[in-house]
Amino acid sequence: MILIDEARVPGYGTTWAHLASDTSLDELHAFARRLQIPERGFDRDHYDVPAEHHQRMLDAGAVQVSSRELVVRLRAAGLRRPKPLHLSAQLSPDA
Repeated sequence: MILIDEARVPGYGTTWAHLASDTSLDELHAFARRLQIPERGFDRDHYDVPAEHHQRMLDAGAVQVSSRELVVRLRAAGLRRPKPLHLSAQLSPDA
């Protein structure tokens, strides 16, 4: 199922939603291609979608969920890919 959360993340003069699939990345990429979402919007396990396209995603069949629900469903499906910790954050001050 294609999921989208509310557009709440600020950046570049707008707010952004996360579009994801709790089924497969193939399903997600196919949905994105069909709606002409640029590939550069893909970030590990979701697409960033500007607020002005949110309703278009819903009209095309995405299901609105909370941000928390989106993450829970990605984890349950084994599709969650969190950002790796930055190397400097892993080093102790003594290193």
